[in-house]
Amino acid sequence: MGRVVLGVFLGLVLGGVGIYWWQSKAQVEIKAPAPPVADDRPSADELPLADGNGLEGPMPPEASGLTREQRRFFRYDRNRDLSISRNEMLSTRSEGFRKLDVDGNNLLTFEEWAVTTVNRFDDADKDSDGKLTQREFASTAPKASARPACKC
Repeated sequence: MGRVVLGVFLGLVLGGVGIYWWQSKAQVEIKAPAPPVADDRPSADELPLADGNGLEGPMPPEASGLTREQRRFFRYDRNRDLSISRNEMLSTRSEGFRKLDVDGNNLLTFEEWAVTTVNRFDDADKDSDGKLTQREFASTAPKASARPACKC
């Protein structure tokens, strides 16, 4: 019970010190006003003069005028008929499918779908008996990524 009371008391003391420190940091120093700067700009009635004879800059880029959703739509609409067919929608997935379809028969087996896991299993199974020992299984553990150093 004494530890709890002592902990609450110390917490209140630390909180009070923190609030006092925070408020002392919040005070702003009052600086003397800066000296006036000479103003060489023309008045609002005068136009600035510049010699622009023979100067020609690049044309600014033109905005497409399409919204984000319209750009996304046209990425799928390959033939620009303003409608997306089933083949157009699936065309973005076909390259990934071809990578997974190892035997090229346009059918994915479970092993082909899980190709990375199967390859990892085959690489870990050093004695090729179709089973992983504890040592072989330990080699499949994800490698620890290096944590970036603190940039304090």
